[in-house]
Formats: sequence, C-alpha cells, structure tokens
Amino acid sequence: MNELVVKGNVIYTKGMERFEVFENSYLVAIEGKVEGIYKELPEAYRGLPIEDYGNRLIIPGFVDLHIHAPQYLQRGLGMNKQLLEWLSDYTFELEKKFKDLDFARKAYEYFAEDLVASGTLRACIYASSSTEATETLFEILKEKGIGAYIGKVNMNRNAPEAILESTEDSLKGTIYLIRKYKDEPLVKPIVTPRFAPSCTQDLLDELGKIADIYHLPVQSHLSETKREVEWVRELFPNAKNYLDVYGKSGLLRNALMAHAIYMEEEEIMEVKKRDVFLIHCPDSNINIRSGIMPVREYLNRGLKITLGSDVAGGHRLALNDAMARAIQLSKLINMQSPELEPLRVSEAFYMGTKAGGAFFGKTGSFETGYFFDALVIEDHPLVAELYSIEERLEKFLYTGNSQNIYARYVEGKRI
Repeated sequence: MNELVVKGNVIYTKGMERFEVFENSYLVAIEGKVEGIYKELPEAYRGLPIEDYGNRLIIPGFVDLHIHAPQYLQRGLGMNKQLLEWLSDYTFELEKKFKDLDFARKAYEYFAEDLVASGTLRACIYASSSTEATETLFEILKEKGIGAYIGKVNMNRNAPEAILESTEDSLKGTIYLIRKYKDEPLVKPIVTPRFAPSCTQDLLDELGKIADIYHLPVQSHLSETKREVEWVRELFPNAKNYLDVYGKSGLLRNALMAHAIYMEEEEIMEVKKRDVFLIHCPDSNINIRSGIMPVREYLNRGLKITLGSDVAGGHRLALNDAMARAIQLSKLINMQSPELEPLRVSEAFYMGTKAGGAFFGKTGSFETGYFFDALVIEDHPLVAELYSIEERLEKFLYTGNSQNIYARYVEGKRI
C-alpha cells in the first residue's frame, strides 16, 4: 500500500469563503488520496516515515485550465497589439515552426520544465495543429508526471496556409491522438477547436461527434473581444450568439470556455444550464486589451469560474500571478460598480485550485478522498516569524515564484 505522511502548516479552501488552516499538523495520504489531517498522528500511522516540512506551508497544487504551449516562446512580445493582429503577427508565425519536430521537442521541453517549476500540477493545454508535434507534447508531459489534458488544435480556415489543415486531415490527426492516449492515467486528450472563426461548420459538427463518441471534454474560446464576437456573428449568421455556435455542434458537454467577457443574457443562462467551466485569464485580458471578465457578477449568478494563465496572451505562467491579478481587476470593476465586491484572497485561491481541479475530478483540495496534489512553500524566516499562515500564503500569491516552491506532489508522488 502506498502510504504517505507529511507534516507542516496545511492550508486549503473547501469553499470560496474562507481558508481551512491546520497549523503544525500531519496530513496522511493513502494510495495517492488524502485520508485525513491530524494535530496528533493516529496510532495506526506512527510507524510510517514522515516528511517533516517544519514551518513551511503545504498547499494544493495549482490548476491552470487555459494555456497555449506553442506560444510559450513569445511571452511578452507584441503586447501593444490586440487579439486578431497579435495572432496574425506573432502566434501564427511561431506555430508554423512546430512542423519541425526537433524544434517542437526543444520548445515543449522548455515549456514543461517551467510549467512544473511554477507549481502548475494540472493543466488544460492547447498544442499546435501539427499531430506529430502534439504527440511529442503528450510524451514530454507524461515524463513530467503531472496531470493534463492536451488538445491538438483544429483549424481549417482564417489562418496562414502553413498551419491550416483540411477538415479530413484535422479530424484524422485528432482521432489518432485520442485513440493513442485516451486510456492514459494522467495525460489525456481533449477536443480542441481553436475558436469558432478558425473552423468551418462541418469541422465543428464532426468534432462534436468525436467528443460524443469518445466521451471527451472540449476546450475553446468564447467572447474574448468585441471584434471577435462581431466576426463570429458574420461567419455564423444562423447561430443565435457565439455560444450557440458550439452548442449547435454538440461541443458544450463537459466544456471549458476561456474568457467569456462579453456574454449576452441568453448565453449566461445557457452556460449555467450546461455547467460549462468559464476560465478567467486576467493577464491576457489586460495585455491584448480584451476587457475584464465580470467575475463577481458571474459568481453571484452561480457560474463556474476558474483561472488560466493563457500563455502567451498572459506573459506569466505562474498561476499565483493570475490569482493576484484577478483580485486586482475585480477592484477596478468595484471602482466603477461598488455593488460588485472585489474578490477575496480565498476566492481567487479557490478558483485556481479546487474550482479548476473539479475538471480533473477530486483534486485542488485536501478534503478526505481528494488526490494529494500539493506544493510545499518556503518563505523567508522573517516572514514566517512575523505573519500568520494565511498572511504568508497571501504574500506568496503576490510575490512568490518557483524558488519558493520546496516540493511538489501529484497523487501522492513527489515529482
């Protein structure tokens, strides 16, 4: 039996409203899942070796539900442009290079190393349109030992010819990867139309059938910019709205939709009805001037709100940065609309751990039965001496980096 005991200052969120704090306590994990947290270790576990992390913090691993792996090299470039120009001038040009498998391997290894270093232990990732390069990304992340969904990007129009595929080739590559990786324990496929404008109706319809046949989740983009929303209206005149484009093709079952800044009332109601995960990507929304997701309004209406770095629209991979930025943007909204309260630290943390973790099952929390995905955080001794456990976590979210992460665990295994 795989048994693990760690000791330290355990902190996590069971709900959005507050932190659960266990100072100087023991956490027991059996077969990779949390069995319990104890001030005094029960007799049954006293013979087990203990990983004693002293005064360090033990927190759930970060869950990033929206990243573009091929864009990692272009972080911080073209940040004066808006979405469609940025894609054309930077992203599409870079993604052409992923047909070179040697380049793809080097780029994805660089990405994966930094992903793990930053504390992201579960992620939903967009690859490029290249089937072979996407296969390379699967293998690299399998070696890293983290949990992920990876999607070969499907696109058959409105991009340079070098990265477009025919509908037939796009579907063929998608099915190949699904069949190869669908039974993997940690790194799995996800159906990934890049976004509605990059796909014809027939491609979207066929992707919906694939998601249904193989019982797979779906990831895409929704209402990121006003100009994009208008473009979708022109491209799909028979759809009621942007969300309906996906809905008509059967792409809203177990779906992740990034951004969702400019949803209409009917879309909001449909998102809630279909239990769609919405992903707030604060850095990206600022950088390419998309707008600000009305997070408090959405939370008040019972929508599922999670977090994504959206590299490379977002210039930082570390999800603690996204948590801090989400709080900051909610304050800007509050200045204009005082009735919409800013996010609390516990809410932003919940969005980047348990809320996102729900997409992977039971992860993102230390409740009994949850997978033990964890980060051990070490801060400066003076900080540890001066501040409470909650304050130390808040400080890490705003100022911490990979150097503060002392250890990482996925399903009870240190990686």
